Amino acid sequence: MFNEMSVDDQIREPYRALVDWMEASGPEVLEQKRLEAETLFRKIGITFAVYGEGGDPERLIPFDLIPRIFTSQEWRKLDRGVKQRARALNAFLYDVYHNAEIIKAGIVPADLVFRNDAFEPAVIGIDPPRNVYSHIVGVDIVRTGPDDFYVLEDNCRTPSGVSYMLENREIMMRMFPDLFKSLRIEPVESYPDMLLKTLKSIAPRKCDRDPNIVVLTPGAMNSAYYEHSFLADQMGVELVEGQDLFVHEDRVFMRTTRGPAQVDVIYRRIDDAYIDPLCFRPDSVLGIPGLMNVYRSGGVAICSAPGAGVADDKAVYTYVPDMIRFYLGQEPILNNVPTWKCGKPDDLKYVLEHLGELVVKEVHGSGGYGMLVGPASTKEEQAAYAKRIEADPGDFIAQPTLSLSACPTFVESGVAPRHVDFRPFCLVGDDVRLTPGGLTRVALREGSLVVNSSQGGGVKDTWIMSD
Repeated sequence: MFNEMSVDDQIREPYRALVDWMEASGPEVLEQKRLEAETLFRKIGITFAVYGEGGDPERLIPFDLIPRIFTSQEWRKLDRGVKQRARALNAFLYDVYHNAEIIKAGIVPADLVFRNDAFEPAVIGIDPPRNVYSHIVGVDIVRTGPDDFYVLEDNCRTPSGVSYMLENREIMMRMFPDLFKSLRIEPVESYPDMLLKTLKSIAPRKCDRDPNIVVLTPGAMNSAYYEHSFLADQMGVELVEGQDLFVHEDRVFMRTTRGPAQVDVIYRRIDDAYIDPLCFRPDSVLGIPGLMNVYRSGGVAICSAPGAGVADDKAVYTYVPDMIRFYLGQEPILNNVPTWKCGKPDDLKYVLEHLGELVVKEVHGSGGYGMLVGPASTKEEQAAYAKRIEADPGDFIAQPTLSLSACPTFVESGVAPRHVDFRPFCLVGDDVRLTPGGLTRVALREGSLVVNSSQGGGVKDTWIMSD
């Protein structure tokens, strides 16, 4: 296991000043700061929801006050790799809804795309502004060594967590102003301005004025509602629900106390199936009837575009390096984790024979649900999971159990290493933009590799050091 703070009992350079501060402060000060951070999270109302557990699902997200630190050199590699991946994924999305050249070339199987639940035939042939389908790409990255970074999965629909990135930094700056004064840490607070600029840049061609932008939320009961309201507030735009919008003469309007106001860009945080009951699920009460007709005619832009979820599929993920070569003519800067596709007979045989060694995931799964972590599972759990795989092999992929890097984390026993992953947020519009930072998720349980907050994980601030 690679410890990002120290190697062979020697503190790595980016952590030296932080370690000096921690040793000078002592555990009592760290505990005081931890309680202070928890109080701030509670006052601000930074929560997430866990469904299916009964009772009140709202929880404070666990926050660790010891930051994760990247050098500027490490960040330059991540920056280039994430932007490269975001460009390739958008090229793939445009292609599969138009000429499907990558499928004709025999690189990506047709069934993997056209029979994918996230593929939306209603989007075929639509040219979204700037030909961009996924405007916010969340790339989940893990580290196994000093120079070894791997992409675990891509999130091209509505990746969540950016509000935690911003609030983590705000709270850290309140609690440790001296550290921020003494160290050169890249800022992240420009993200809302960058997001707003990106959303304005994808205004439909029919818009001849400063575009009116809204954030569309399913409502206060959604697990990410805090983030929806937070981002709308930070950008200075309206937070709306489907009932607040209506379609009239190939335009979308918002109901206001001053009368209807035309809407040009919708940053939607609801799933494809619910955005228009006339096109998708007829029983949806969350969307706007007729929205897709306006979208097709170029009267409104939707971020991210309907149908972008086909690039989220964990089986499609295995072809992203090929996409980079096919569309960009480049070699991937960030590698995928080696992956077995259970839909292939040889891969299926290997996976079933090695379940105790692998991490197995549903190709459409998210949030850490529906997966098997082989080394942490029992023989009974493996046998039950094997039956699920055999029932529908194409619905599963498997990956080796990587030795994920660990970062110092303040736990009940003191400071101890815990496994982490990293999600930077890449914005794609008139340009490709990446905030120097991201969301570091940490598995708070000792030995756990599952970092999702819904599965007991927490978050920590991410520092990118300036040159």
